[in-house]
Amino acid sequence: MTGLSNAKSALTGVMALLTAGLVLAGCGNSASSAESTEAVSTDAVQLEYWTPFSGGDNLFMTEMVDQFNQEHKEIQVVQMNSRLDDYYSRLRTAILSGNAPDVAIIHASSLPRFVQNGYIEDLYEPAQEAGLDFGIFNQTIMKASQFQGRPYAVPLDTHTLVLYYNKTYLSQAGLLDPQGKPILEQGETGFTSFLQQLKRTVPADVAPLAQPSTRIDSVWLWWSLYNQIEGGGAFYDASGTKAVMDNPAALKALTYINGLYASGLIPANITDAFKMFHDGKAAALITGVWATGALEQAEQLDFGVVPLPTLYDKPAAWADSHTLTIPAQHEMTPEKRQAAMIFMKWLAEHGAMWAEAGHVPSVSAVLNAEAFKALNYRSDYAAAANSVVFWPKATKQFSMVEVLIRQFERMIYREQTPEQTLHAAVQEIDAELTK
Repeated sequence: MTGLSNAKSALTGVMALLTAGLVLAGCGNSASSAESTEAVSTDAVQLEYWTPFSGGDNLFMTEMVDQFNQEHKEIQVVQMNSRLDDYYSRLRTAILSGNAPDVAIIHASSLPRFVQNGYIEDLYEPAQEAGLDFGIFNQTIMKASQFQGRPYAVPLDTHTLVLYYNKTYLSQAGLLDPQGKPILEQGETGFTSFLQQLKRTVPADVAPLAQPSTRIDSVWLWWSLYNQIEGGGAFYDASGTKAVMDNPAALKALTYINGLYASGLIPANITDAFKMFHDGKAAALITGVWATGALEQAEQLDFGVVPLPTLYDKPAAWADSHTLTIPAQHEMTPEKRQAAMIFMKWLAEHGAMWAEAGHVPSVSAVLNAEAFKALNYRSDYAAAANSVVFWPKATKQFSMVEVLIRQFERMIYREQTPEQTLHAAVQEIDAELTK
């Protein structure tokens, strides 16, 4: 774990500046471009590496790139970091113009459109030549990087929804066990009772559960709960031409979420749920594991984290993954391609260092390594990687999620019922699918 101490000291100095802006976008929205600090040797194979990271993610990835460069004098990587807001449009433009980077981060949810358009390489043969065995990865995560059984990316991690909780408030409410874990009964009733007890005991200005009233958070939670229901989780029909979420299981999950907002267990008009929890103004928070690294810097906050509670028949939680890809380039030399594979393999195998940012490493063996076990909090939710649920592999999925966000916001602001929300969403998605 050489280099971790440098990353930790860097984080200590800057994390105070990384409050809500760090976490709201999950893993993106850096305000400016950046690159790794190590000088590049002109005698080495040089790789250009594009990332959309911000905050702690960017600091840790830069530290990893620097360490790789120190250990591999024959390969030198230059990391270019950009805003997530325009990262994918810039990447597509670079690929089409013949100016693509040698390695690029692509979220698993964004892979379908890149694969369909031939924008990234099939990595089966390059992986074999570099000695990368795809069997080393958690297979749930690996499947998200495959299309028709072919690997188009090397998974770096998974980042999934988890439940953060303020130990002080839970202890005062009698909801903290001797091991520091939440006392939480199963099912809808158990979770509702948990939040109601918190509401009775926390100060009036503290939210029992913090969730934004806008943006994607409620959609992530709905997708998680919908997939927890036996027989639930379908987004499209078998042909992929019609949406099928207007069904009893989807409605059950959405009705429950709507009830949390309507009852005030999730207070109205929250814009920055992470900051509320960070500042001690929320007893619980459901968000992605990327919040862990930032919350650790809040010295006044005594918190814990566990996988998303199972309210229905089986564990399930929304997730995405950062994956490593080789953008399509007609003139990429075999030497450079092999260097890219060596770099990607090294990043995945050093997942314990990347886990400092909060993500769950993709390589199964890393989870059993002492370097990972020594980290606080991460082991508490690492097993959640076995029950994560990704969005369907559809080229228009990003646009379909935007439809859900708009419709869910109308529900949260009491403009329509859960039934009307699902019906309107399906109609709008079906119209989009015909375009």
